Amino acid sequence: MKFILDNLLLIGIAVMSGGALLLPALMPRGKRASATEVVQIINRGKHVLVDIRTPEEFAAGHLRDAKNIPLADFDKRIGELDKSKSKSIVVVCQSGARADKAVRLLQAAGFEDALALDGGLAAWQAASLPTVK
Repeated sequence: MKFILDNLLLIGIAVMSGGALLLPALMPRGKRASATEVVQIINRGKHVLVDIRTPEEFAAGHLRDAKNIPLADFDKRIGELDKSKSKSIVVVCQSGARADKAVRLLQAAGFEDALALDGGLAAWQAASLPTVK
């Protein structure tokens, strides 16, 4: 007990840092699909691929037929997708982390079938699936 009282500050810091590490795992995520599931969605048709990476990242390589709307401009340019509300919207970023925010924005705007590519373009390339420049 004396140890706990003498090191209360250190114990508090350890608990706070542990909580900070768990926070991303506890945050709500949008719908996600693996690279294989995205291939199936693409093969079915009636989809839109939205790449939210920067124009420089997009130019380095992206999924075929993907539309580039950087995440920084996404809330202003979401109207460009209004004609596609009845389609599946697949959001792609580099690792899958940024795509969740875009999926939440799409769902708030009334897009029911919006999902993120789990693992992003890195997972797509790791599955040896094609990209274009």
